[in-house]
Parts: sequence; C-alpha cells; structure tokens
Amino acid sequence: MKTHRWILGAALQLCVAAAQTPGAGNPLPNMQEIAKALGVGCDYCHSAPRGSGEPEPKKEIARAMIAMTRDLNTRVQAATGKAPPEATAVTCITCHHGVAIPRQLSDILLQTLRQKGGAAAAAQYRELRKQYYGRQSYDFAEDTLLALAQQIVSGRPDDAITLLQLNLEFNPRSASSYAAIGYAYTRKYDDASAIANLEKALEIEPENGIFRGQLEQLQSYRRRK
Repeated sequence: MKTHRWILGAALQLCVAAAQTPGAGNPLPNMQEIAKALGVGCDYCHSAPRGSGEPEPKKEIARAMIAMTRDLNTRVQAATGKAPPEATAVTCITCHHGVAIPRQLSDILLQTLRQKGGAAAAAQYRELRKQYYGRQSYDFAEDTLLALAQQIVSGRPDDAITLLQLNLEFNPRSASSYAAIGYAYTRKYDDASAIANLEKALEIEPENGIFRGQLEQLQSYRRRK
C-alpha cells in the first residue's frame, strides 16, 4: 500500500510539473487507446455529469499516470541512447494488459483466499478465466495455481487441495498438481490419499525420480492418523 501511494504521489508531482512547464509540447493522449489498455469505457474516468462540477478522482489519477508514462519513456530513451522511434515504448498496456488495476493473478486469489477461503478463490479463478482467458491480462498457466497452493499448503492444506483440483480440471495431465495434492494430504496425515495421488503423478511422468522417491518414502513409512 505504501508503495502504491509513493508511485501515485510521484506521478502526481510529474503531472503538475508537466502542466507547469511552458511550451512542453506534449501531444494529446489517445484516450481510446488508454481505455482499451485498461479494459474500461469513457465513463470510468468521466464519471460526473457534464458541467456538474462534481469531482472525478480517476481523471486526476489518469493525468498523473499519463505524465508518469511520458517521464518513463524519456528516461528509457536517455538510458539507451535511442531516439523515440527506436527505443522500446512504455505505454498503458505495458502494465495494465486490459485491466484497470494491474495485479498478479496469484495476488488476487491469495487475498480472496485469506478473506473468504479456498472455495471463493476457486470461484473467482473460474470467473476471471471465463472473462480474460486468451488475452494478456492474467497468467492462467498451471504454474500459477501450483505456486499459490505451495505457498499456503502448510497452514491450509484443504484450501491447497481445492486449488490443485481446480488446476487439474483445466490441466488434467499436470503430474505436478497430483504430486502437490499428495504432499497436501501428508499435511493432513492422510498417507493413503497422498500415495494414491503420487501414483497418479507417476502414471503421467513415470520417469520422474522426485515423485518416485516421495512415493517410496511414504510407502515405507505409513503413519496413523
């Protein structure tokens, strides 16, 4: 949160400086391009009735971000020694990828999981996948849910299993998901279920020495619940 405030504060300073610079000569931004980059319509920023005088805070944020983007491009050009046509351009789409508030999918799901639990996070994943799959907004590859499950498995094995089973729904040949479910079951002292899932992982990747070693270890030492 502090980082977000610092970025916004710095961007606002850049915006004010740009506005106060005589003859800055900044071209008008392409508002349609910006709206597309954020996946929003005009009313996202232009929220008040015309002429009403009501505040429109998103307009101020947009102006600040536009000024920040211009400053970033100036810095990139200076650092690379390239003129604008040759230098890599930073635009709204660079960070936003079609969403108004750019965040990693794993961060969004983790927040929901902590507040509402694994079932709610799974439902949110389905909704986001339905809306954004095939676009560049979020990473729906199997590693996203795998990494999130591994992050929470020690303290919340049931939620980890929920996410991993969701991963298998969309990636049925994910041996790593079966192996991770196996590990989650060991956190629940359910070695029989852990062994069953490791066996499924090995059916998909029979040459995986890590999975085989985990399976053999569990088979040689069966705990009581």
